[in-house]
Amino acid sequence: MKKKAIISILSHEILNKDDAIEVVTPGDFYKKEDEYFAVYDETEISGMEGTTTTLKISKEKLSLLREGTTNAEMHFDKSNQCTTLYNTPYGVLEIKIDTDDLKIDVNDKGGEVFIKYNMIIAGQASQNTELKIKIKS
Repeated sequence: MKKKAIISILSHEILNKDDAIEVVTPGDFYKKEDEYFAVYDETEISGMEGTTTTLKISKEKLSLLREGTTNAEMHFDKSNQCTTLYNTPYGVLEIKIDTDDLKIDVNDKGGEVFIKYNMIIAGQASQNTELKIKIKS
């Protein structure tokens, strides 16, 4: 059963915590089989208005799926590196994600996810990034 939720996402480069980006938004939260889903609509502030983001959360993996004006499928999994195409209205970027740490503590009431990962965008220098997700339903 879908429940209304408040979803908070905080992202920053590890070496530059002053440039953190935080989004707090309403959305839906539900469980399907053994996975949890948090779904929300992006806004003009995120630069992705017209995009729906789905966080698919399992015991060992988080997938971030975007559909709309921006399309992407990013997987955070300590045992596998992810290479994906990030489609925006301005063009397509290749992104490589190498997950260093992943902590998932989610139940039927919501929870938290912590991800520490290295991201390489279009062959540029690696960005060491932390992502903290909180879901309250």
